[in-house]
Amino acid sequence: MGKGVRVAVIGGVFAVMVGGAGYGAFNIVSALDGDGGTGGVAAGKKSGPPGTDEVEETTAKFFTAWEKGSAATAASYTNNDAAAEQLLTAFGDDAHITDVKITPGAARGTTVPYTVKAKVAYEGKSKPLSYKSELKVVRGLTTGRALVDWQPSVVHPELRREDTLVTEPSATPPIEAVGRDGSELTKEKYPSLGPVLDALRDKYGEQAGGAPGVELVIRHPGDGAPDTPLLTLAKGKPGKLATTISPSAQAAAEKAVKRFAQSSVVAVKPSTGEVLAVANNRADGFNAAFQGEAAPGSTMKIITAAMLIDNGVTSMNGPAPCPDTAVWQSQTFKNLTDMKPDENASLAHSFMRSCNTAFIKLIDEKPLTDASLAQEAEQRFGLGQDNWKTGIASFDGSVPAVDGPDRAAGAIGQGQVQMSPLNMASVTATAITGAFRQPYLVSPKLDGRELARAQGLRASTAAQLKQMMRLTATRGTAARAMAGLGGDIGAKTGSAEVDGNAKSNSWFTGFRNDVAAAAMTEEGGHGGDAAGPIVAAVLRTGG
Repeated sequence: MGKGVRVAVIGGVFAVMVGGAGYGAFNIVSALDGDGGTGGVAAGKKSGPPGTDEVEETTAKFFTAWEKGSAATAASYTNNDAAAEQLLTAFGDDAHITDVKITPGAARGTTVPYTVKAKVAYEGKSKPLSYKSELKVVRGLTTGRALVDWQPSVVHPELRREDTLVTEPSATPPIEAVGRDGSELTKEKYPSLGPVLDALRDKYGEQAGGAPGVELVIRHPGDGAPDTPLLTLAKGKPGKLATTISPSAQAAAEKAVKRFAQSSVVAVKPSTGEVLAVANNRADGFNAAFQGEAAPGSTMKIITAAMLIDNGVTSMNGPAPCPDTAVWQSQTFKNLTDMKPDENASLAHSFMRSCNTAFIKLIDEKPLTDASLAQEAEQRFGLGQDNWKTGIASFDGSVPAVDGPDRAAGAIGQGQVQMSPLNMASVTATAITGAFRQPYLVSPKLDGRELARAQGLRASTAAQLKQMMRLTATRGTAARAMAGLGGDIGAKTGSAEVDGNAKSNSWFTGFRNDVAAAAMTEEGGHGGDAAGPIVAAVLRTGG
């Protein structure tokens, strides 16, 4: 707000009044406050939630000081003056934001929404800035004063802990990322690609041949993530960056994950390793599709089945009895409550029903050791060696060699096994082709990086895995989710129990012709309930 502006509450609604009186009505006193703020201390310590008048007075003083660029004074009306002063100082000094005007909205108890309008000016270039946020007024623990509950989001809703605002020539030039058909990929068209496009720009902006512009960005020093652009003052020259993304598959993935909160999906082309789609529906913006680390549940049985076949323990049509329970080193493992035992089951039958006990019973067979599953995952499927170079940050999966109950748990995708949807899409691609082709989003020819390699599977093992996945998709636990899909299809379901969660995580991986996809939904239940429909929707596009 400008000179002579006062904030007041009328009928519970904040209004802006302009006059010559300024802020003389508020006596701003600076004195040390034990809650991390400074300012006038009441003679008697108050308790309970701040009242309407206290909310009005505290926010008015805070907004006034913020508008004037008085970072220390504004910070004194918060419960963390050190952190508040640092970020509010950066707001003016580093982000070059001036002419700040703050318009409060109707208070909801102690929560006050507001609109910030300002100007960003840097070396002769300027643009208006406008956004909405909100703050909460709380009672100081030691003084009883009404204080702004300090969060970085008070300054801007996208700011998180350790973030700051900076306006300067961009660290990297803008890019025009294009899909495999040459069409441009944008955050506006594919919202969940936003973090991926930021990461691609951060890594390949200079190599793509562009020139930097001037931007207001959120800098993330805490986690090392690329800057998040908020406002472009001067456009740079974008460089064109070719990606492997299929716009049709990406559009389907974006739509599919919206159906289930905390969901992620990846699709790859098994014959090449190219990533066709990556989408996330997460409030935190984390690219869990590439970087998630979670137990994959029974989708892990693809690798476990490969281990059993490769080591001669059994085969697709060989024995894999499915009792009610299986005990491994004093730990009892069970199946789903509605699964009937079958002592005469084959591996294919236990696989398509997702029988836990069948796999637990077989992991003690010779020549298997504590390291056998880890060796299968690393040598055949290319997992767990921290050497994938997809073009952006990604997790390579983890299947450690373990003993005790975790050896048995790992065989069914629990224990210490950790995967991402990217990993499981790659597992399916390897299973159906027999060859490990490291997934990638940007061609290694652009920067000369060397993709990870692995031995892959024997042709006979791959043929058996593919057939078992076909049976699972047409007659087993994945049949409902895969219903209506034509072509050569196969799948595997999974659900992973997580301590503290009311429901298991839902996992699903499948293929259709030359497309493989995998998805995970946190607390989504059984694999076919949430992750299954997501994968099926992506496979339906055909890449």
